[in-house]
Amino acid sequence: MASPSVAGAPGAPDDAELVVLGPGTPDDAELVVLGPSAADDAESVVLGPSAADDAELVVLGPGAADDAESVVLEPGAADDAESVVLEPGAEDFLAWLVVGKGRARNTLESYRRDLLRYQAHLGRRGVGLAKAASDDIVAFVHVLVGSGLAASSVKRTLVAVRGLHRFLVAEEMRLDDPAVDVEIPQVPRGLPKALTVAEVASLIDAVAGSDRVARRDRAILETLYGTGARVSELVGLSLADIDLHDGLMRLLGKGGSERIVPVGRHAAAALQQWFEPPGRPEMEPEVWARRSDADAVFLNQRGSRLSRQGAWGVVRRYATEVGLGARLSPHVLRHSCATHMLDHGADIRTVQELLGHASISTTQVYTKVSIERLMNVYRAAHPRATGAN
Repeated sequence: MASPSVAGAPGAPDDAELVVLGPGTPDDAELVVLGPSAADDAESVVLGPSAADDAELVVLGPGAADDAESVVLEPGAADDAESVVLEPGAEDFLAWLVVGKGRARNTLESYRRDLLRYQAHLGRRGVGLAKAASDDIVAFVHVLVGSGLAASSVKRTLVAVRGLHRFLVAEEMRLDDPAVDVEIPQVPRGLPKALTVAEVASLIDAVAGSDRVARRDRAILETLYGTGARVSELVGLSLADIDLHDGLMRLLGKGGSERIVPVGRHAAAALQQWFEPPGRPEMEPEVWARRSDADAVFLNQRGSRLSRQGAWGVVRRYATEVGLGARLSPHVLRHSCATHMLDHGADIRTVQELLGHASISTTQVYTKVSIERLMNVYRAAHPRATGAN
């Protein structure tokens, strides 16, 4: 593998804008790019200690596909990831997930990572997808568990492997399915604990000043908490998606689903400040690198659309300042939004629509609303729910 180049140094890629080695990685570092022929939109290289924990995007080596945006390696995955090129059958499976199932980009990134790990495991056992047996898959599960991977990650990886082998059989690339009898580990559905209202207030109040970075960061925190948006939905926002006059925001969720959510007073005020000088206008470059950057609501300090990793870096920075670093993620703000609404009398259907859940059962688990509480609300509200009437 070629050694990384520092922007401006001899032999550095023309589009290498930022290289960060060792401590001091910026909160909104977005890409890790190694070697020539990396993606054209590569913006930064993050290596060494203290690199952003959320730095997920990796493009490795020459000849990488022009549109290859990410190979995501979880902790401990380096030993397993021996190749960044999937077998044709696996690539066909991922293409089918996009075209046939409408899976979201982030889902595809996770599946690609999981299948790369699986393929590397098979390679060490001297087999490929066409010859993989049930014993190979069972051994793979043991490797995952032994590596200390979270139970939920083991389950997700096995789901990807089983889906791949079902696809290979359906497309007549194999006659048998070696994964059909391999059991998926049962994982209890847990969620991070919601912050208190006071903790959310202290987190947002940690953003000091009124410069462009402070205005952006305040708007990010207020929007995540105020709308319950996923971080991927937040960074995907375009200017046309926000109507501050009517207090509405359009979010594009999983699988391309779209929903309209209200924008509260605090979030609207923070966004208005971000849109005015010295906010977003001072982060705009003289020449936009991509049209999608010009439409983006949230920018990084290089004038490009802020990535999921960059947004997480912002949240983590202020969480650390107020002592919430071990508990906080953008998902906790989403969870806190829903929980606080329920605590203040919102009905579960309203929360379901706000969060963009297709099923109310998902909302029940997510907000830890018990069936007992739902029945109590029903009995109190429905005129024919009890024998009193």
